[in-house]
Amino acid sequence: MGIVKISDQMHENLRIASGALSRSINSQAEHWLRIGLLAETNPDLNYSELCQLLLRGETGGGPLRLTPVERELQNA
Repeated sequence: MGIVKISDQMHENLRIASGALSRSINSQAEHWLRIGLLAETNPDLNYSELCQLLLRGETGGGPLRLTPVERELQNA
């Protein structure tokens, strides 16, 4: 575990979002980090698809995998 320095504005954004979504500030920050990492490594997926990966546990369980995830076929 480490310390990450963020701007006052980002901390305020985290505080507001964490309250609205019933998460701790740390949990909200971790969620945004996970989504951001998935978005950068899977640029073809939208937010909803990224959340589905998290919900299905297809991110490796621990550290997020850094290889792109293949999009499921729409008509499969």
